[in-house]
Amino acid sequence: MNWYKNCLKPLQIALLSGTLTTTASLGLLGTAWCQSVSAALQDSPKSIVDETWQIVNREYVDPNFNQVDWLNVRQDLLDRQYTSPDQAYRAIRAALKELNDPYTRFLDPKQFQRLTEQTSGELSGVGISLEIHPQTRRLTVVKPYENSPALKAGILAGDIILAIDGQSTEGMSIQTVSQLIRGDVGSQVKLKLTRPGWGPFELELVRATVEVPAVNYEVKQEGSLRVGYIRLDEFSSHAAEQMERSIKDLEHQNVDGFVLDLRGNPGGLLESSIEIARMWLDNGAIVSTIDRDGNWESVRANRTALTKRPLAVLVDQKSASSSEILTGALQDNHRAQIVGMKTFGKALVQAVHSLSDGSGLAVTVAHYYTPKGTDISKTGITPDVTIELSQQEQRRLVRNARLRATSSDRHYTQAIASLVAQLSPKPLATTFEN
Repeated sequence: MNWYKNCLKPLQIALLSGTLTTTASLGLLGTAWCQSVSAALQDSPKSIVDETWQIVNREYVDPNFNQVDWLNVRQDLLDRQYTSPDQAYRAIRAALKELNDPYTRFLDPKQFQRLTEQTSGELSGVGISLEIHPQTRRLTVVKPYENSPALKAGILAGDIILAIDGQSTEGMSIQTVSQLIRGDVGSQVKLKLTRPGWGPFELELVRATVEVPAVNYEVKQEGSLRVGYIRLDEFSSHAAEQMERSIKDLEHQNVDGFVLDLRGNPGGLLESSIEIARMWLDNGAIVSTIDRDGNWESVRANRTALTKRPLAVLVDQKSASSSEILTGALQDNHRAQIVGMKTFGKALVQAVHSLSDGSGLAVTVAHYYTPKGTDISKTGITPDVTIELSQQEQRRLVRNARLRATSSDRHYTQAIASLVAQLSPKPLATTFEN
């Protein structure tokens, strides 16, 4: 019945432009047609096709659908015969492509599962961060996550993983390793490891649901300055609570100022960016959104800032979406100095829907603006201090994470200079009387 109501609604809207007689006759035909189509779509690939069409029709930010006849698109989609889900998925993607919006996209079940894991900030595995060591080229543990099976088993940062379930890790990519280590909650995986001063040893771990750290932080001593360095990798569902813990801990350690690193952060959940902005801002606007009906909503700080210490924010061309919401709020309210490279320029908000066969749909539902009303679409946010890094410098920082937030990182050294300037006492005005 719900499907039937959704099916009928767009027909009713279309009929408003007809004459009274035409409206009545088409209304009767439309009702009968929808009922017959509803029965035909049960348990067929067409049900996902129409489910997707209905959501876009109801929510898409552009009510003109990029000048595409969206009702005709539906008719065309449902007139076809689909012999498999994949065939239906291809038809859906082709229809969405006509909207000319890369962010409104269909996700097959595997893609949707990956997106769900990413935004949830959780995974099923043993809870370790890994890297291919830049010097030894061996698979090395960066750190075990808190409360993870790896930490409880005694795995340490610097341990080298030699094999996974008897399969050598030599020459493996991080992606392949991740696929082997992850698995269903409660299942087991055997790791063969070594560490300095030890011979090879094996550990059998039981996979569990692990909270993935989106926030990493530390105190860095830069001359006489104690700096609270925070790197935020993505705006997952756990990012705000992790950010709150990091700010409070660094405040407890009496840092003089903060560097917030958003470089490479592609975004994530809108609500997460708002919560985090409120941790740095006591008052002022954070972001405004406008939907397809012209409804304007403004979100403001609510006097819940956790610190008033000086702040510098690092951004680059891969800082996007929620990263730009946070950056724009801090810049427009003069709360932080922004350092780095121009950001990506994504000013659209998507709603993500789970579909009945396990696939998913991300649909653009709103446009957002910074507190000063700036539309950053495709232009990005220009830092207060722009420092362009060469391709070689960028690759070096990506390949060797140990160089980030060091003297080898020009964005970071400029951020420290910014904090020093913010903390330096301002000269008193001097007046002379004659």
